[in-house]
Amino acid sequence: MAVDPLTVKILTQIAAQVATDEQARKRLLIIILAPTVTFLMLIALILYLITSPFSVLAQWLIGDELSVVEDFQKEYGYNQTLGIHEQDYMDGIGQSYEGIVFADGGMEVVYYNQLDERWSSTMYGTSGTIGEGGCGPTAMSIIISTLTGEPHDPVELANWSVTNGHRCEGNGSYHSLIPAAAEGYGLSSKGNLSAQDIVDTLSSGKLVVAIMSKGYFTNSGHFIVLRGVTSEGKILVADPASHKRSQQEWDLSLILNEARKGAAAGGPFWAIGN
Repeated sequence: MAVDPLTVKILTQIAAQVATDEQARKRLLIIILAPTVTFLMLIALILYLITSPFSVLAQWLIGDELSVVEDFQKEYGYNQTLGIHEQDYMDGIGQSYEGIVFADGGMEVVYYNQLDERWSSTMYGTSGTIGEGGCGPTAMSIIISTLTGEPHDPVELANWSVTNGHRCEGNGSYHSLIPAAAEGYGLSSKGNLSAQDIVDTLSSGKLVVAIMSKGYFTNSGHFIVLRGVTSEGKILVADPASHKRSQQEWDLSLILNEARKGAAAGGPFWAIGN
């Protein structure tokens, strides 16, 4: 069947117009969605930088970019989560540490462990348990209970941390938990301690919170308590994730080397006292 040339021309024009309209709609959709997609990607990147292990980023960042990301993570949170296959988790989970008090450092220090069966499965915020990521509130419960003479267990401090905005969901605790919890429970705090400050603090009946990076105490990030110094200059600790390490003596140089350098505004060491 023959088609009139005029009809062919009209049909061609209609097809071209439809194609043009379709392209126009696509361009309009891209213009509308581009800012939204960009914004969502930016948010995702920020969350990734905060919550992901730093070692992943280290594979593709170099130079100044690397240091910027490292500083960012140090300020706003880093991975404090114990994996179920880590030795600390396997050794401690389901155990009871009720009634343990250390008295070998010149003062009696109440000990709590985040993996204690009494609260290891209690939620810390909405994305993890005290057993998995509660070293921060557990460390502060050790200090506050010791210095106030009244029991304040990790569940209480975990709830306090969440209520007051110091929980880093999916990760652990912001470093701000240390001075904030000290003040909230009527204690004094001082950051930016030198090696001599640490020794002097422990010798004067105060305690020190140390924020540790990967090494003997953790595979990622961890809060521990320095609870005393021996006559030989060794440091005694109360490690919220390990009763075994809490019974050992440690070289101050090792602790200084493994401390998370530049951690938040007060550095990696905080003196806490009455």
